[in-house]
Amino acid sequence: MKICVYGAGAVGGHIAGRLAAAGQIELSLIARGEQLAAIRQNGLRVETHEGTLVSHPLSTDRPADLGPQDVVIVAVKAPALPTIAEHIASLLHEDSLVVFVMNGIPWWYFSSHGGILDGTRLRRLDPEGALWDCIGPERAVGAVAYTACTVTAPGVVRAENARNRLIIGRPDGKPDPRLDTLASLLNPSGLEVTVTSKIRDAVWAKLVMNLIGGSLAALTASPMKDVLNKPAIAGTAKAMADEGVAIARALGCDPGDPDEGLAKLATSSHLQSIAQDLLAGRSMEIDGLFRVPLDLAELAQVPTPNLDLVIELATQRARAAGLYQHTST
Repeated sequence: MKICVYGAGAVGGHIAGRLAAAGQIELSLIARGEQLAAIRQNGLRVETHEGTLVSHPLSTDRPADLGPQDVVIVAVKAPALPTIAEHIASLLHEDSLVVFVMNGIPWWYFSSHGGILDGTRLRRLDPEGALWDCIGPERAVGAVAYTACTVTAPGVVRAENARNRLIIGRPDGKPDPRLDTLASLLNPSGLEVTVTSKIRDAVWAKLVMNLIGGSLAALTASPMKDVLNKPAIAGTAKAMADEGVAIARALGCDPGDPDEGLAKLATSSHLQSIAQDLLAGRSMEIDGLFRVPLDLAELAQVPTPNLDLVIELATQRARAAGLYQHTST
């Protein structure tokens, strides 16, 4: 099996390191700049609780040079996806799968959704239809990662969690032996992979927490253990979680009970990735994480006064930093 990991940042680098440790595949990695140079020179280093994984995957910044892949794992932040759609397409053959590991609502969300919203395109996430037309939702696989990872130096990724999980599934919910193969490769490496027929449930389960942790981290530049220990903020966070759950349920999804997630969030010392992007001056995932969920709330006629307020403040923080320019659909 030929697998390419597109994006060698914290999450992509972590997954690539685990795949390299698993062996049995032809692995390649799309990286750029200092990250690419460091990986070529010193290899990819992934520091985990079990030890450090060092690998030397074929690495390039020219996707078209690699030829068709059986699976492409995309770990690029959502704002960049439309600009690389053609590059991803250059890696595909007729039966390729493209696994999008990302936070928030994905561009393919309403593909094979069923009901009156089936096939609805989310223009905030794919303004010109590049992802839909160049890659195609029929190739897309959703992936939700629970891995607190950080790039600590060029070519070096630290996985902070003792337990790392990845939930994957097709939008149409159908079984796919290629996903089972991917899980069988990664599970022995220390990355627990679950294949689900209800990937949207998994999307919402994490998104409800990201609506809280991401927005509050963007406003405070602090890990949640230093934010949610304030009663007033904790109360607002609970109200935000209830609103997020209501949106999910109105769209036919079950994100589970948010109380367990809130309890974990309140003890987290990891700075949310969107706050890391803010502090580093990188483009922020405002649309997929914040604005599109509110669009869906409006579509489903779910009132979200707490989310509206906090997300508007977080969005303005991103605009003021010059890291978010979109103002409408």
